[in-house]
Amino acid sequence: MSIEIKVPTVGESISEVTLVKWHKKDGEYANRDEVIAELESEKATFELNAEQAGAIKIIAQEGATLNIGDVVCSIDTEAVKPEGAVEEKPVAAETKAEPAKEAASQPQTEVKATPVAAAIIADKKVDVKAVTASGSNGKIVKQDVMDALNNPGRKPGTVLFERNEREQKMSNLRKTISRRLVEAKNTTAMLTTFNEVDMSAIMEVRKRYKDRFKELHGVNLGFMSFFTKACTYALQEWPSVNAYIDGENIIYHDFCDISISVSAPKGLVVPVIRNAESLSMAGIEAKVAELATKAKDNKLTIEEMTGGTFTITNGGVFGSMMSTPIINIPQSAILGMHNILERPMAVNGQVVIKPMMYVALSYDHRIIDGRESVGFLVRVKELLENPSLMLFGKDPVKSLLEL
Repeated sequence: MSIEIKVPTVGESISEVTLVKWHKKDGEYANRDEVIAELESEKATFELNAEQAGAIKIIAQEGATLNIGDVVCSIDTEAVKPEGAVEEKPVAAETKAEPAKEAASQPQTEVKATPVAAAIIADKKVDVKAVTASGSNGKIVKQDVMDALNNPGRKPGTVLFERNEREQKMSNLRKTISRRLVEAKNTTAMLTTFNEVDMSAIMEVRKRYKDRFKELHGVNLGFMSFFTKACTYALQEWPSVNAYIDGENIIYHDFCDISISVSAPKGLVVPVIRNAESLSMAGIEAKVAELATKAKDNKLTIEEMTGGTFTITNGGVFGSMMSTPIINIPQSAILGMHNILERPMAVNGQVVIKPMMYVALSYDHRIIDGRESVGFLVRVKELLENPSLMLFGKDPVKSLLEL
């Protein structure tokens, strides 16, 4: 009996996918639920599993664009599982290794070279495998050896910089990124406001508690948890920054689903930390680590990348000093983090060297006014420069006195 394996439904708005890679060869046997292929939609990469055990008959080729419901392959469920399939690999490895061992034990054939070339090879201990012979009958001449010495690690006679062009099909994920970025620029009244944050307090907290934090919670204490926690407080104080426009209505959120930009092998992805306002610092760090690992392994689901209310992006990990991040639509704002640099700052009339970070808030001016955008960023700055405020969302003494 033969069954067809079709492209599954992966999302309401997704109509086609790309077959990125086959994990099985045509005619190869697959166990039930074993991964047989890798598919990519405009939002995520996902695996295709064998619904039944049997021999694979490949129908769609790698790189093909398929619609939902298209047949990817068929499985002959009556095919007999090869005996000793698991044990064959080591045997094959030993079989391949034997000739290599024999070859190593055999004396090497004498290298053909002119006397001068042979003398240079012996004197400079040149690896003859790196020398391309240009003499008659494959003989190495002096110039061949000199070329190898003057161009280590490069095959002699090749050009360092060639005027080649290559064409590569744009992936569905890259198409989506391109479309959404252009749409954000064309459909929003985007504006960016900047500020700077003295990171001294946060760096001192991390230096003092990071080892104990890792020991107790099993995750590293990074900067992202501080920024996420600060943003959740500021978003609750400035609700329009946590809202978005839907037609002629404004949708406000009483929760903070924070999207974090992550660089994945196939492009930028933005997984979501749900209800970040209710998570502890350790909870935020654990979720960031989980989502970053999934992004790196192309294991993020569509649900994990859908529905954020506000985005944080960190260009500082790549060395960015300042930027104007583009809004992640339909959201209305995005916070950009940057690298930390020691700079001279005026403090109480004295010049002091401080670890400073520029922060940027890009926002949709249709829904967020200047007062709200600046107030939000100033509040984030205040919380980051005084981490103790994040315990109650305000000064502990004022909280005690209910001021």
